[in-house]
Amino acid sequence: MSISAPLAGLTVVAARRALATRFKTSGIETPELDARLLIGAALGLDHTGLAVHATRLITDNEASTIASFAERRLSHEPVARILGHKEFWGLDLRLSEATLVPRPDTETIVAAALEIIRNDPIMAAKALRIADIGTGSGAVLLALLSELPAAKGIGTDLSEDALETARLNATQLDLTERVSFVQCDYASALSGPFDLIVSNPPYIRSADIAALDRDVRDYDPRLALDGGADGLDAYRTITPQAAALLAPGGLLVFEVGHDQSADVSTLMRLAGLTLSHPPKADFGGIHRAVMGRKAAI
Repeated sequence: MSISAPLAGLTVVAARRALATRFKTSGIETPELDARLLIGAALGLDHTGLAVHATRLITDNEASTIASFAERRLSHEPVARILGHKEFWGLDLRLSEATLVPRPDTETIVAAALEIIRNDPIMAAKALRIADIGTGSGAVLLALLSELPAAKGIGTDLSEDALETARLNATQLDLTERVSFVQCDYASALSGPFDLIVSNPPYIRSADIAALDRDVRDYDPRLALDGGADGLDAYRTITPQAAALLAPGGLLVFEVGHDQSADVSTLMRLAGLTLSHPPKADFGGIHRAVMGRKAAI
C-alpha cells in the first residue's frame, strides 16, 4: 500500500502523527520534525499554519505530494534537499546537487571570524575584503557579508553549478553588489590582498566516506567531502595560497574535522601564520574552527 492512501482524508495533525510514526519505525533520527517540515511544505503552511489548520482534512493531491516527499526521506535523502533550501545563520539558502547542505557546525567559523573582527579595532574599522575558498552554496561568505555591511567578498569553487547556486542566494539576499564568484581550483585564480579568508574544505578521509551516514554519503557531492588519504589534502593546498593572499594582519579561518585542529594548526605555522587565538569549539565540544593571522607590518 502506498503512503498516500492512508493519509488522504486524515486531518493535518493525524497525518503528521502517522508520518512521524512511519519515520520513527524506519530509523529516521528526527521523525517528528521531519514530518512537520515535509507536511508543511506540501500544504504551504508554516509551523503556525499547521497548528491553525490542524483539523482540516488532507486532500488526495496533498496526500500524493506528501507521499512523494516521504518516500524520498525514507531513502535517507535529507529534508533540506527535498525542500531545496536550508537555513544557515538565519539566512534561507537554496541548495543544489553540487552543494553541501550547510550544517550548524559550520556556523562556528562564522562566529569565530566575527568575534575576532569585532574585538580588533583595526579590522572592525575597515571595509574588509573577504575570500571564501570552496564556497558551495555561498553560506559562509553570505553570512559574513550579512553581518559586515561595509565588507565585500569573493567566493571560489571548482563547480560552476555550485557557483550558480551561490549567485542565486546572493541575489535572493540582495548582496549581489558586494559579492562575486569565480570558478577555479581553491584560490588559484585570486589576487590579494584579503583581510579575511575563510574555508570549509573537503576534510573526510577517503577511506571513511563509505561509513558516513547515508544522508551525507549518498547525497552530498563527493568533491566537497573527500579530503584525501588523511583528510588534509585541501589544507595543504589552501594554507600557503591563503598566506600569500592575506594582507598584513589578515586572518585565515578554517573549518576542520573532529581530530584535525592540531594538524591544521601546524600547517598554518609552517606557512608563516601566527595562531593568536585557540581553536573554537562547536556546540558538540569539537574544535571546529582554526584561526591563523599574518604578521602585521
